[in-house]
Amino acid sequence: MKQNSAVVDDLLSTHRDQVLAEWQAELVAGGGGRDLGSEVRETGLLLDSLLSGVRANGNTDNFDDAPWSGVREVLTRLSASRAAQGSTAADTSRFVLALKKPLFAGLQRRFADQPAALVDATWEISSLIDKMAQFTVTTYQRSREDIIVRQQQELLELSTPVVKLWDGVLAVPMIGTLDSGRTQLVMEALLQRIVETGSELAIIDITGVPTVDTLVAQHLLKTVTAIRLMGADCIISGIRPQIAQTIVHLGIDLEGITTKATLADALSLALKRAGFVVTKGKAQA
Repeated sequence: MKQNSAVVDDLLSTHRDQVLAEWQAELVAGGGGRDLGSEVRETGLLLDSLLSGVRANGNTDNFDDAPWSGVREVLTRLSASRAAQGSTAADTSRFVLALKKPLFAGLQRRFADQPAALVDATWEISSLIDKMAQFTVTTYQRSREDIIVRQQQELLELSTPVVKLWDGVLAVPMIGTLDSGRTQLVMEALLQRIVETGSELAIIDITGVPTVDTLVAQHLLKTVTAIRLMGADCIISGIRPQIAQTIVHLGIDLEGITTKATLADALSLALKRAGFVVTKGKAQA
């Protein structure tokens, strides 16, 4: 933008308030869905960073150049903020593209009697704004992906709690499909709790697991093996008739692993192994 940098510099600095007002009016007319305070703050930050890039003689052909680092930084924060708040990629891109109209209007006022210069300056600023919008969409998508991954991790942690049922007895109620990532998470959480509590028995309840195939069984066996290496023992509960038939049909070897039909049965056995005796007292009036 070396050829037109002085003109754009003058437009963004001398007429800054006018450009901002026209940009914000364009956003309101387009229904961006953001509150006025946020729009004013974001437009001001982005316009100032754009001015810095222009003054550093940034080349519009390469938006990755150092002069545009400030613009990229502002756009990255803006995209991440909007992604976290639920705005769409289209709305985020539209926010940047709305800057074209006030800039074009300013250039038209400046080059009213110089059509060739007007076309040249308009093309350069249009190319730059387009690259900014493209960068915004890319950054927005990356931010959304990061949010989704974090939410999936949090859901996994919530869906695989390690519960202390009794002194020395832990339980992990499994709900949903088991895969390698989830099994690893369960294994790490359970082994950590075994160390923290000094428990000697762990119950893995698969009542909420819809199906058990060879892969699921392998994941369970790996978890049981890891538990035993820590010096504890394991009971698998929730073996329904359908799951029992599937295990037999697949030829899965669970020999040496204690299994129970219900969590209550597994807890009763665990208490006996731990040396506890549970008796039923008289009901209180």
